[in-house]
Amino acid sequence: MAIVVSIRPLLAISCPFICAFLILLFRKRPNIRESCTMVASIIQFLIIFSMAPIVVAGNVIECPLFTIFTGLVFIFKIDAFGLIFAITASFLWILVSSYSIGYMRSLHEHAQTRYFACFALAIFGAVGIAMSKNLITMYFFYETLTIATYPLVAHDGLAEWGHKEAETEKAREARFAGRKYLAYLLTSGWCFFVAIVLTFYLTGTTDFESGGILTVDSASRSTLMLLFALFMLGSMKAAWMPFHSWLPTAMAAPTPVSALLHAVAVVKAGVFVIVRIVCYIYGVDLMSALGLGTILACVASFTMIVGSLFAIAQDNLKRRLAYSTISQLSYIIFGVALLGPKGITGAMIHIPYHGFMKITLFLCAGSILVATGKKNVSELAGIGRTMPVTMLAFAVGALGMSGIPPVSGFVSKWYLCLGTLEAGELVFLAVILISSLLDIVYFFPIIFTAFFGKPAELTDGGEKNKKTEIKEAPLFMVVPLTLTAIISIIFCLRPNTFYILELAKLAVAGLVGGGV
Repeated sequence: MAIVVSIRPLLAISCPFICAFLILLFRKRPNIRESCTMVASIIQFLIIFSMAPIVVAGNVIECPLFTIFTGLVFIFKIDAFGLIFAITASFLWILVSSYSIGYMRSLHEHAQTRYFACFALAIFGAVGIAMSKNLITMYFFYETLTIATYPLVAHDGLAEWGHKEAETEKAREARFAGRKYLAYLLTSGWCFFVAIVLTFYLTGTTDFESGGILTVDSASRSTLMLLFALFMLGSMKAAWMPFHSWLPTAMAAPTPVSALLHAVAVVKAGVFVIVRIVCYIYGVDLMSALGLGTILACVASFTMIVGSLFAIAQDNLKRRLAYSTISQLSYIIFGVALLGPKGITGAMIHIPYHGFMKITLFLCAGSILVATGKKNVSELAGIGRTMPVTMLAFAVGALGMSGIPPVSGFVSKWYLCLGTLEAGELVFLAVILISSLLDIVYFFPIIFTAFFGKPAELTDGGEKNKKTEIKEAPLFMVVPLTLTAIISIIFCLRPNTFYILELAKLAVAGLVGGGV
């Protein structure tokens, strides 16, 4: 493996940061402001994707910036696993940016400049996490992501600059969601910081290394287990139970922000960090020796099942999707906890595959809201006939979440099932199958009702009217959700699209040897 020194990681990171500045600069010219977002997102993706052939060839790309002090360097590194997350976040930023333009303008949302600027900074944080070579660099971007997304979560409760703060029930709910969001994730950040300090004290480094930097001789067994607990608490962005309640509450945010939280940045950053800790700080051998893999798999299994049960009980569509995310994220934690090649491969590819499927579902929910004003599952009877493109895309996402071909969720769940067999854990295989069955239970009634349910008849003065024709949402919104649905199918038919499967196999080969 050769190290290629390049400024491309810095250029990729700079795109959303410069974009945020330009958005503020052109705040009074919306067309230019939104054009900056679209251009920056496209340029960033092209820069990141241009690094894929270099990494697939077995190299890593580094871009050192400065030394804090001996042993601590602020540095970017693009390896196979980091590139998977970077490609996912940068590509989805393009689509969510387009969707956001249609959504924010259709609803005449306030503070659109702040919204787009914070969105760009959130991508800055997410891609920075993906490209970090060590825990210190990752921590900076991890906390940047938290701060940048707070105004997005609390958007409906924060007035536009220079105006009085709104006092509606919706605004109070949004401000509460923002406070809860900060309370959980800033507390989590402190745990993460303490874990980083302790790791540096024990090893003299915070670099990510295949096979890990900790060993059984680094500290006592109890200290290593305590350190792992701190890292897990520092990864509350992954919304594992019981530290999950901030995520459904954060559904008070605009729908594109919900998509950002669930598919592009925040929760994906959480599970990405957990995979980094397990594979690149502890290593599979130490995890196995300490019995931490089994503990982590049990936590993930509990979250997978209980999250699905909570989802079944939700009538609000976004909250149902939120609990679905809590369950689905734990598939990634579950896969890496199996500590085998196939399980870890399944975990890594589920990051992009889930991202595309879940963003499809949230974009569909937002389109339904814009076109009809409906938010609840109980209100969707017959909507598939009036919004066929949106609901067909929703059906694709739902099929994938349930692990049904020909959608990409089938591929990642297949690898996870193979991982349980590889580990000889039939109980965990049963967990995946039960969880997938529960996915069907809370998704399929939505699809059936939308396409085969009878719409409620509208009345006016006691007289029945003809069914009101409901058109699709604006093209700026429909096109992105259609593309994410199509790509979710392509990922199943061609799992190596965007080099995803090849990158995952390359990353796993360096972790456990032999690959898959």
